[in-house]
Amino acid sequence: MSLVCFGEVLIDFLSDGKTPESFTKYAGGAPANVAVAASNLGVKSAFCGMVGDDMFGRFLLDELERFGVDTQYCKITKDAKTALAFVSLDPQGERSFSFYRPPAADLLFNSSDFESRMFKEADILHVCSNSLTEQRIYKTTIHALTQAKEHGAVVSFDLNLRENLWVSTRYLTERIWHVITLSDILKLSKEELEYLNEKSHINLGTEHTISQLLSKGVKLLIITDGVNPVRFYTSKGLSGEVLTPKVTAIDTTAAGDAFVGGMLTYLDKQLSLTDIGFVANNISEINKMLEFAVRCGAFAVTKKGAFSALPTQQDIST
Repeated sequence: MSLVCFGEVLIDFLSDGKTPESFTKYAGGAPANVAVAASNLGVKSAFCGMVGDDMFGRFLLDELERFGVDTQYCKITKDAKTALAFVSLDPQGERSFSFYRPPAADLLFNSSDFESRMFKEADILHVCSNSLTEQRIYKTTIHALTQAKEHGAVVSFDLNLRENLWVSTRYLTERIWHVITLSDILKLSKEELEYLNEKSHINLGTEHTISQLLSKGVKLLIITDGVNPVRFYTSKGLSGEVLTPKVTAIDTTAAGDAFVGGMLTYLDKQLSLTDIGFVANNISEINKMLEFAVRCGAFAVTKKGAFSALPTQQDIST
């Protein structure tokens, strides 16, 4: 089995919270974090995306490879710089972001930049909404998802909404719903579910939105809510929740990505991905998968940074 994550990889400059303020460079980017998380946990993973031909781009490729992620599907461009994000933390470790994107190299990835063998080899393709923010990268993402589906891969979508990355939100919900129709597994935060409900269904209620999401072809819907229980719903009519571990949060930057990486690792190692419907009809395995995933997310918040905060199998076992 193999996992491919497509989208942005960028530099997180993490604040030390002092005055005067200073920032430390970390490798990050939601889909890249998921690729590293899965690799740390023993899954064969690859990252597909574009970086600038600059010191930051080279640093990111080196970091991905250092964590065991295959970078053969990555491209380098001289036409734009690598994206940057400055991250400040409040006393509870919650983040606020200032992005230097667009322009950025990851937005220049075209459909013609994909290696055709990637779709033949990938068992899972994972994406986030940050590769929907402009028309070109949106079309590229849809091409990737369509190819993945045609080759029998499972499609995983973590909304991971960052409105401040969108120059215009005119097509935001339309593009998100398009990706949802191509997704087997969908992960939302409670706030993202409420956002979709407000923007798409004029506050008919989140249960209505959940029903609509499952009617679009999503087989497993995961809803996270910080330290509160993780809820799940399936296309087979199953639902439930899993408690999250109690930990002291230092930095929540990679929590969601560690969670997704853990979830996809469990799917890859323990469950049959030849029929994702099997997962949607097996509440015991869903509970085990999410219990593993929440342990991964909880570990990540106890460390600073993104790649550097993601757990190994040994970290989760101890």
